[in-house]
Amino acid sequence: MYINLESDYAVRIVSFLCRDGMKYDAKTIAENTGVTLRFALKILRKLVAAGIVKSYKGTQGGYKIAKSADEITLLEVIETMEGRYCFSRCLNEEHNCGDWCSGMGCKVQRVYSKITDQVREELSKVTFKTI
Repeated sequence: MYINLESDYAVRIVSFLCRDGMKYDAKTIAENTGVTLRFALKILRKLVAAGIVKSYKGTQGGYKIAKSADEITLLEVIETMEGRYCFSRCLNEEHNCGDWCSGMGCKVQRVYSKITDQVREELSKVTFKTI
């Protein structure tokens, strides 16, 4: 099981921007992180919408980290890209296991819920200052 490529690249981009806190154009960000320009722009839009990155328009425009590195967690970046982390789709309220989980509740779901909580807790402990 892997985080998706978009999350992996978002972590690279945030790490790069946290490095010195400087403003960079999208092309420079893409070149320094090994992400295509088109994909970097898509990721940057999401990071801006989440308040992790600031964007500046115009000829002197670019992107800059919006928070200090110790305020941004891996969990925040990954969930910005993928939505709330869940170990299994059965933890999603919209998912219905049908007869399998009826009655007293699903024991597997309780295990998956515990794993989800543990992973989210560990990801929330890791900041871009500690990476």
